[in-house]
Amino acid sequence: MKILMASSEVVPYIKTGGLGDVAGTLINEYRKTGTEASAILPLYKKIKKSARDFKLMSLGKEITVPLGNSLEKGSLWKGKTPEGADVYFIENRKFYDRDEIYSTSRGDYPDNASRFIFYSRGVLEALKALKLKPDIIHCNDWQTGLIPVYLKTLYKDEFPKTATLMTIHNLGYQGIFKQSEMPLTGLAPALFNINGLEFHGKINFLKAGILFADIINTVSGNYAKEILTSEYGFGLDEVLRKRRDYLYGIINGIDYSEWNPEEDNFIPAKYSKDDLSGKVICKKYLQKEHGLAVTNSPLIGMVTRLSSQKGLDIVADAMDMIIGSGVQMIILGKGDESLHRVFSGFQKKYRRNLSVTIGFDNELAHKIYAGSDIFLMPSRYEPCGLGQLIALRYSTIPVARKTGGLLDTIEEYNPSEGTGSGFLFTSYSYTELIKTVKRAKKFFNAKKHWLNLQKNAMSRNFSWPHSAKKYLSLYQKALSKNDR
Repeated sequence: MKILMASSEVVPYIKTGGLGDVAGTLINEYRKTGTEASAILPLYKKIKKSARDFKLMSLGKEITVPLGNSLEKGSLWKGKTPEGADVYFIENRKFYDRDEIYSTSRGDYPDNASRFIFYSRGVLEALKALKLKPDIIHCNDWQTGLIPVYLKTLYKDEFPKTATLMTIHNLGYQGIFKQSEMPLTGLAPALFNINGLEFHGKINFLKAGILFADIINTVSGNYAKEILTSEYGFGLDEVLRKRRDYLYGIINGIDYSEWNPEEDNFIPAKYSKDDLSGKVICKKYLQKEHGLAVTNSPLIGMVTRLSSQKGLDIVADAMDMIIGSGVQMIILGKGDESLHRVFSGFQKKYRRNLSVTIGFDNELAHKIYAGSDIFLMPSRYEPCGLGQLIALRYSTIPVARKTGGLLDTIEEYNPSEGTGSGFLFTSYSYTELIKTVKRAKKFFNAKKHWLNLQKNAMSRNFSWPHSAKKYLSLYQKALSKNDR
């Protein structure tokens, strides 16, 4: 089986979140098992700056992509992941020679429709130029949503046997654009209707992918159920219900070669399930490094995007009472400017009990996972979540809202049976958040229970090989459906 991963982000080249991790890690997992897999993404400015480090080379091939009444040129580049998987890049300076991928602090780039129409159609033109015919194109999120449409329409004679899997990483991001952008796609105007690409008078790229892909999946079983409801469907629940027989959920994994407290060179002391003494050192180091009082009180960590989706609004509402309950917090993340100001203000107020770092720092992230006692994820919705998977690996006990992948991966602690790996709450409210933090604190003070929790957490396995096998099974389903 020949697999092509089409994604706007692929690690180690570029990422803004879990999308890049999934795309980059999966092709490497396939490579390890001898499955032929490659990836293709835009050649962003940030990647090109590191082209020498990544050992990228121009292939000397150009593609021409129709974009409405004009033609856009693209140049093809190639590199390899550290594990040896082929990665192709589409260069177009007008669209991708920018400091950011999708937006600036002022908002999304106004030509994002053109940028990703060019990319989606450019993927197929690149395959023609490279003389590649994959069995499966694994499409990821709205940026690739038009690829399944093109394969069933304009390119059906050139790729008659190529099937598609459409992965929804976050239904909240759909690629919605004005109707006036429809001619840029080159697709028949008849496709702009309620049973096609039309969405409340606009064009919706993700809806296109959902309707035309052979198989659809999202990144946890529970989220696959949630998005069929009006509460979590973001207006696409009816469309998804029509295709529910082709919708699956597969939990993301994490790379245990990167996230492993026994081998992590970013943390001040290594530790394991059988010897947790190093975690105590990691906590004291983190407290000292960030000006927190060195106490035995619970230390809550967050590595997150500062947004209401991630629950930061109810964290802000609860902050006074959380700190007042006798715990400390350390937060790393960036996002909404208004939340930057709110949490920076809290840090000034609680200087010895709260540390806030605006931005992202990979080394600090590792130290927070290792040095914290509790990891907080009170998300409004969470398709999968990687933070809780990493936290479990580092024996940092999750306190999370019962939604999406958080419900699939965290088991409520049962003190009478000694089972479970964290603490969950249902209602999206600061009062429920506070109650659950206090419940976790109660067990933190009961050292026998807490040690049991830590060992349970570190025993959970969310490595990628298991998820990769499930994706291979979905590819077979897509190929079977495409053959009918």
